[in-house]
Amino acid sequence: MVTEAAPRKCMGVNCEKAAGTLQCPTCLKMGNDSFFCSQDCFKRSWGEHKTLHNSKSNFLTNLFPPKVVSEPDPATGQFNPFPSYPFAGSLRPVYPLSATRTIPKTIPHPDYAKDGIPRSEQKFLGQRNITILNKEQQEGMRKVCRLAREVLDIAAAELKPGITTDHIDEVVHNACIERESYPSPLNYVHFPKSVCTSINETICHGIPDQRPLEDGDIINIDVTLYHNGYHGDLNETYYVGDKALANPDAVRVVETSRECLDKSIELVKPGMLFRDPGNVIEKHAKSRNCSVVKSYCGHGINQLFHCAPNVPHYGKNKAVGTAKPGMCFTIEPMINIGTHRDRTWPDDWTSTTADGSLSAQFEHTLLVTEDGVEVLTARLPTSPGGPVPMPVVEESKDAKTEA
Repeated sequence: MVTEAAPRKCMGVNCEKAAGTLQCPTCLKMGNDSFFCSQDCFKRSWGEHKTLHNSKSNFLTNLFPPKVVSEPDPATGQFNPFPSYPFAGSLRPVYPLSATRTIPKTIPHPDYAKDGIPRSEQKFLGQRNITILNKEQQEGMRKVCRLAREVLDIAAAELKPGITTDHIDEVVHNACIERESYPSPLNYVHFPKSVCTSINETICHGIPDQRPLEDGDIINIDVTLYHNGYHGDLNETYYVGDKALANPDAVRVVETSRECLDKSIELVKPGMLFRDPGNVIEKHAKSRNCSVVKSYCGHGINQLFHCAPNVPHYGKNKAVGTAKPGMCFTIEPMINIGTHRDRTWPDDWTSTTADGSLSAQFEHTLLVTEDGVEVLTARLPTSPGGPVPMPVVEESKDAKTEA
């Protein structure tokens, strides 16, 4: 006789819902069962759930000490903290990380700044809890997004071969302070830096470190500011040096990602279904022999860094909800040259392509208006970077793309 299994309970913090099929990928690797009702719930609970990984990891490490230990370079003191990890591409972390940067107490801090746990976000789980901003709140979003654009442009102007992503982090950090703003990534779910810098095969959430940028790299700089109670979020991918511009694959993935964002923004207006941008993004990406990352999505943003709605970037998704005037959210397609699949480094943040192929991303914070959309983080005439011509090459029919 087959008996029906009792429904699993979601492991989300203060969540009483039944769990779905979504599992924590780190727990899966460690042989643990941990199911969540939704991606929103998983993200909101990450700060506390992550401690389970650390406790089991420390226990296993004590029982089975790692066989490979990275020795610091005698000349520089630098080292790879994960020498036995099977990296997908050629990129390696270069530690030690610089000391944690501080923010003056006079600048308002978000609730997670002290202990890394975004408790305010945990109170607003669920797709139907979408905030409609009033006129005053919309002005708050306009201001923080203008400041975020200024900071990203300042950071992008520093890009050149030889500088480190840690230098970019310092520039962003100081620029935020100059604008009486808190860099939103700092200690968000224990992220150690003030900006995300994602190089080459890194899809997102790269941690700034001591690796010098090389001529031929592409790099995404993801900036978010918290100012007067509001978050403003944007990112762009840039070419480092002339070799990157001469690499057809680099140009194809960067410009395809840029175009995917532009095409999806054209849809945004009252009545747009949140599942619609993914159809446009995936269709365009496939036309360029590129794939779309499915593990991360656009998100609501306002007084909270991440909230409803979710805006997936892939086709035929099941996102629920409809855009209404006053809603604020991001669209941020992550586009790969090869497989859409991703993997995460042991730092629990850096997400790379599973095959080591190049990845690019662009993001804007958007406000739905009565008759369309306002791009709150729009580029300025003076903004560094910008589109370059797509290379005229015959794309291989054998390019590795996955639906």
